Amino acid sequence: MVLPRSQAPELSVPTVGGAQWTLSEQSPENFTLVVVYRGLHCPICKVQLRDLERKLDAFAERGVNVVAVSTDSEDKATQSKQDWGLDKLTLGYGLSIETAREWGLFISTGIKQEPAEFSEPGLFLIRPGGEVYFVSVQSMPFARPPLDDVLSALDFVLKNDYPARGELAA
Repeated sequence: MVLPRSQAPELSVPTVGGAQWTLSEQSPENFTLVVVYRGLHCPICKVQLRDLERKLDAFAERGVNVVAVSTDSEDKATQSKQDWGLDKLTLGYGLSIETAREWGLFISTGIKQEPAEFSEPGLFLIRPGGEVYFVSVQSMPFARPPLDDVLSALDFVLKNDYPARGELAA
């Protein structure tokens, strides 16, 4: 389990277009938003990432850098970027199952057209120094935090210097 106020696990993935994206090299004004999506096979991910694409400027206005990553291969991530119209969103691929587990993500075995193994969705806000601020992970593709709610929460957090919550381990 990844706890708020702890150091985020390392994350480094190749991105569609050839660059390498590494969390520890990010220097956002306020946060880095890491969105883990299930992959090309997931129609809910398509809706979520299209919505994220439309809201990238709103996140940038709040000092938030954004990346979306999955366990998909380069070919599948490239197809997602093209087919889903993700022109501006940084899309990482090749997230290992081991790294997904380090981030506290649920892992599923594939059914029907799904890959043999893949991670379920998660959303993480990380402070500039790598400290975890917010964690939301799902064991199913459904009921993800609406991005408008995340933007509203960011407004409140930034205005009130609200601390990370949920930092005490059970």
